[in-house]
Amino acid sequence: MTRQPPETRHQEGFTVKAGPWAEGTVLAPYGELDLDTVAELEAALDRALAVPATVVVIDCAWLEFCDSTGLNALLRARDRAAVEGSRIELARPRPLVLRMLELTGVTDAFPIRDTVPG
Repeated sequence: MTRQPPETRHQEGFTVKAGPWAEGTVLAPYGELDLDTVAELEAALDRALAVPATVVVIDCAWLEFCDSTGLNALLRARDRAAVEGSRIELARPRPLVLRMLELTGVTDAFPIRDTVPG
């Protein structure tokens, strides 16, 4: 069974669903993450990171595309999380997104999970 977090917000065809898990929040972005949609992910990350010492898992299974703007947002959030004693992990990236993460060296910056916590 595929986990479908409950909270949904829409912007320009891009959606971020958020749901709790034992150690923090699962964020599931749907669609294309780029300059036009990055603010939606940043807002979801801000809400998730408002809880101290949390783990945010970004479920990339439905992320169809991520440009450099989205990548930079993820890296900024990772740095913020580290300062605040939190952590961001990525889960189940699609082949296209995984390839971008590998080419840019981001796979060394984030733990990457094969599954989503539930």
